[in-house]
Amino acid sequence: MLGVVINGGHTAEPGTALLIAAAPVGKGRLIDASSVLPALAAVPPSALTGTPTATVIELADPLDPQTVLTRIRAAAIAEGPLYLYIAGQLQLDRRQRLLHLALARTTPTTVRYTALPWHWLAGELAVRRPDTTTVVVDLVADHEAWQHIVTEGLALGHGVRLYGRIAPASPRRGTAVPAYLKACAAIWRSGARPDRATLHEQAAARAGSDDALLLTVGPPPLVGIPAAETAAAVAVADPHPAILAAAQAGRHGEAAAAAAAWEQQELRTHGPGSVQAIHWLEVRADLARLAHDPGLSCELWMAAAAARLTRRQAPDDPDVEGAVDRAHHQWEQIRDLPRARSLAPALVRLRQSVPGRQRGALQVLQRRLEHLHAGQA
Repeated sequence: MLGVVINGGHTAEPGTALLIAAAPVGKGRLIDASSVLPALAAVPPSALTGTPTATVIELADPLDPQTVLTRIRAAAIAEGPLYLYIAGQLQLDRRQRLLHLALARTTPTTVRYTALPWHWLAGELAVRRPDTTTVVVDLVADHEAWQHIVTEGLALGHGVRLYGRIAPASPRRGTAVPAYLKACAAIWRSGARPDRATLHEQAAARAGSDDALLLTVGPPPLVGIPAAETAAAVAVADPHPAILAAAQAGRHGEAAAAAAAWEQQELRTHGPGSVQAIHWLEVRADLARLAHDPGLSCELWMAAAAARLTRRQAPDDPDVEGAVDRAHHQWEQIRDLPRARSLAPALVRLRQSVPGRQRGALQVLQRRLEHLHAGQA
């Protein structure tokens, strides 16, 4: 981990470049991500940011997602242009079906706890002024993550430019190298300073596209959502139509990531337990319903109900009752018996506090729980 400030005496607004190279240690490593850092370190900082002065920060094989989040958050509050260069591998959290950037301790079974959720990155960048942020990636995706990206895209949020490439993991080719970012570094070291679109084309040609997905995205509010839909969302300053459109089009992971990014922004702005943050928690719960994931939807509705009760909303408040009723309804749709049994105790406690307006709801819940313990659906 390295931070260095380069100042050539100019008075123009300085830029910030955050270089992240991350991949698991051991046999789970799909890309030698950190091998690109010496090449990028040899590039003049002004080339990385396009500004006369620059702050350059490196993260090499970080261990902890919170550490990475802290660095991204610190970079995101910079006033000038921000450039993120990310080399690494993407993996999918099999429970929530969300993309993560794998870190040094990540394994397929610990993605949710040891990798950086991609929507965390989107959430941190959401606070920046539009068109001041550029993300350049050189990534390898495991099989599940690749299928997710091909069908649902890669969400980064409002006003973020995205360049680079994502390649599917290939056991026959062994550990990949970040050839795209190395090509960018070689072009800069030659003294050339092409604009970003031209640089992308030249680096992609040098790296070889093969079966990789090449990314070249301007600053739409939500990456991967049709322009007409995002334009409408930006005109009522309301992201809901675009998120709903993505979910209805089957891009459930993208919709969930966008909603999670908005939730993170509201958490930062208004704090945990705020009505704004709870609202986005409820949006995520309904998106999980649309994605036919009743277990996750139940879990999120219960979290929303608990948050409202913590705010001292009354048990008969319509919003509280509605959250518990929806959690109960989604729980009844779960066909994974161990999952249903694991969620039942928390739901029973909520039903005891919030009986709702449907008579006998607690008794119905308890009867089904008895059937589950008997091994019946």
